Amino acid sequence: MRRRAIAYASLSAALFGASTPLAKLLVGSMAPLALAGLLYLGSGIGLAVWFAVRRKPLNAAARDLPWLAAAIVCGGIAGPALLMLGLARTDAASASLLLNLEVVFTAALAWIIFRENVDRRVFAGMLAIAAGGVVLSWEQVPRADGTIGPLLIAGACFVWALDNNLTRRVSGGDPVAIAGLKGLVAGTVNLALALALGAYLPAPGAMLLAGLLGLAGYGVSLVLFIFALRDLGAARAGAYFAVAPFYGAGIALLLLDEPTGAAFWAAAALMALGVWLHITERHEHEHVHEATTHRHEHVHDAHHRHPHDDGSDGHEPHSHEHTHARLRHRHPHYPDLHHRHRH
Repeated sequence: MRRRAIAYASLSAALFGASTPLAKLLVGSMAPLALAGLLYLGSGIGLAVWFAVRRKPLNAAARDLPWLAAAIVCGGIAGPALLMLGLARTDAASASLLLNLEVVFTAALAWIIFRENVDRRVFAGMLAIAAGGVVLSWEQVPRADGTIGPLLIAGACFVWALDNNLTRRVSGGDPVAIAGLKGLVAGTVNLALALALGAYLPAPGAMLLAGLLGLAGYGVSLVLFIFALRDLGAARAGAYFAVAPFYGAGIALLLLDEPTGAAFWAAAALMALGVWLHITERHEHEHVHEATTHRHEHVHDAHHRHPHDDGSDGHEPHSHEHTHARLRHRHPHYPDLHHRHRH
């Protein structure tokens, strides 16, 4: 499950990273905030169709709705708005450097507020990945006309980091439904705000391209990221996702014929070191699972030895409300849905 989660996080980063240089090709045909709205709407509409075609029950828990609503407000509405306002007051190089704060804020919130375990090896890996992002985006000496722009971009990184940790709280739910709802709400709000500020809708062809790009780079990417959150926790999944700028730079080299140099390969080495530190992590100690009742997709592993009284055919994985008895044991583990205990 851990290897699968790492693969999901890496593929999520690749899809999102690739969407950035491709989105640059559309910037000239529409306002940035309108583009953000169309990307999110494409994600939401596409995932809503996917959800309907699957004909899978929602299985939503009422207690998860406040966490999901807060994640949508932070990541889908506040984050893009703060970023757009900050970009208008900050040069591109400074903005690129500041965006690396997201992985730092994600880890800090996971560690300090949400009590997720982050040991020295994982922390060193995060620093290496963040340093790789800094090297990759250091195109010129950062400058800004004032402090407002950088503070707004830092604020965007903070609310996105909060979004990552809040989404972790609902990661046991259906990732397609979670990502689809986030895309629909965020897309509608951002596009409405863009139109209210005087932006115009682009040609239908450009709108379709933006929607398809949003479905892959925002929608499918977020679905994969939620799967990764479920088994890795916010700090580790966020660190893998921070490799996204490297994928974006690689695509830019191929499509936009941008030159490469020592900084690109230095960043690749730092990010590879960070990923290696995470992959080779081993965390094991005796721990206690308190009795709890919840709902999520699962198989009958060591943590799911329960009977079925609902006529289930036993097909796995499956999702239903189930109860865990109190359990004390020892085995290698990570901060997944069942291992979010204090250390």
